[in-house]
Amino acid sequence: MDKKRQIAIFTTASLPWMTGTAVNPLFRAAYLAKDGERIVTLVIPWLSLKDQKLVYPNNITFSSPAEQETYVRHWVDERTGFKSDFGILFYPGKFSLDKRSILAVGDISERIPDEKADIAILEEPEHLTWYHHGKRWKIKFQLVVGIVHTNYLEYVRREKNGRMQAFLLKYINNWVVSIYCHKVIRLSAATQDYPKSIICNVHGVNPKFLEIGKKKLEQQQNGIQAFTKGAYYIGKMVWSKGYKELLDLLRDNQKELTGLEVDLYGTGEDSDQVQETAKRLELAVRVHPGRDHADLLFHDYKVFLNPSTTDVVCTTTAEALAMGKIVVCANHPSNEFFKQFPNCRTYDNGDGFVKLTRHALAEEPAQLTDAQRHELSWEAATERFLRVTELDQEFTRKLSKSPTKNFMSASLGLSSSMEGASAYVHHVASGFEATRRIFGAIPKSLQPDEEQCKELGLPIPAVSGHAYLATEESKSSGVEG
Repeated sequence: MDKKRQIAIFTTASLPWMTGTAVNPLFRAAYLAKDGERIVTLVIPWLSLKDQKLVYPNNITFSSPAEQETYVRHWVDERTGFKSDFGILFYPGKFSLDKRSILAVGDISERIPDEKADIAILEEPEHLTWYHHGKRWKIKFQLVVGIVHTNYLEYVRREKNGRMQAFLLKYINNWVVSIYCHKVIRLSAATQDYPKSIICNVHGVNPKFLEIGKKKLEQQQNGIQAFTKGAYYIGKMVWSKGYKELLDLLRDNQKELTGLEVDLYGTGEDSDQVQETAKRLELAVRVHPGRDHADLLFHDYKVFLNPSTTDVVCTTTAEALAMGKIVVCANHPSNEFFKQFPNCRTYDNGDGFVKLTRHALAEEPAQLTDAQRHELSWEAATERFLRVTELDQEFTRKLSKSPTKNFMSASLGLSSSMEGASAYVHHVASGFEATRRIFGAIPKSLQPDEEQCKELGLPIPAVSGHAYLATEESKSSGVEG
């Protein structure tokens, strides 16, 4: 095609919050735009100062979107080693204390003008559409691709009345994702299953970690001892992030692991409890505050222990492998992608964990080949993404008019009508404050407040409308939603 595809990447978080949905979409935008073949825009949440103080670390705050954009660009350019060439737009967001997440306010699809609405990538599509009230994504954009990052069902199951909550959430997620996305990519089979979804790890590692791995490889090839420290784990210090599983394994196998020393690095709500539990063990388990995984402190560790089963694809596991370390992790769908690497060792039970940990500490890591390093990179992740989404191929929503396919056309038409009706129900339900509150929306998040409108240069909304949909749905009659 002569005309460049226009790609808008919507995500649920932004730097300086060092969470996966802030970091990975940022790298995706940089690498999709790198070859100049596409026009890419990253659409990220803007928080008021009050929420910034709750979310962003080290007292970092921004007085304007332009100031935050400068921070984001500097961060990604420093890590990729090239000048990024993508646009950044902000949508109004609010931080939900109970969900520990940023939720969109108003119709965030409006941040992309209709004439530029070509392809939308929804990073965490269920999260972005639970409370969406506005233009229907499939009507506004030619192609909508959802990338499922988070195993929400696993997190919810761990809460009070978790099984019932997970049951309801599963159906709500299926509902909103099916009516708003044409294609769905699951990073691993550890996520909720969605109809017609594709399993593909479309994430890479920060290039910094590959550079560290290259230096370690040179040391190994020159006969220098590259790894002088033992075992460690790093992650947000909450029980659900693998700390419970790891400390249980260490407690249950203390005799078999006599002499083992483990360093834990993380900051989070459960830090004090983790520290207390670690102190009760006979093994030397030291608990430290969180640090950047690329910090020089971590370079010399040889073994990364990661028993977490709530991740979809664990970023820190990929980083550890990129740095040339041995990873001991659970035999779980979230680790399927990593099994292709010789330094990834998976266990099924406590005995397996003990055996693999002892072997890993006694041997040297295998040296990664160029092909294996490439597979971990964002270049390879972008290649996989383009392959499974077929973004570089012509995309059309029009149904076949062939007279030999009348029955198929009628079936698709019926399916489209049912989906349109389903989308209408969601639109109406999400337009009432009472309904939104019942399902956990932040109060008064149907439209941005005056402060956010001024900060983002948006028109101050006069009314909250239901009327637009009749026109939108009539326009879409006969079109696959």
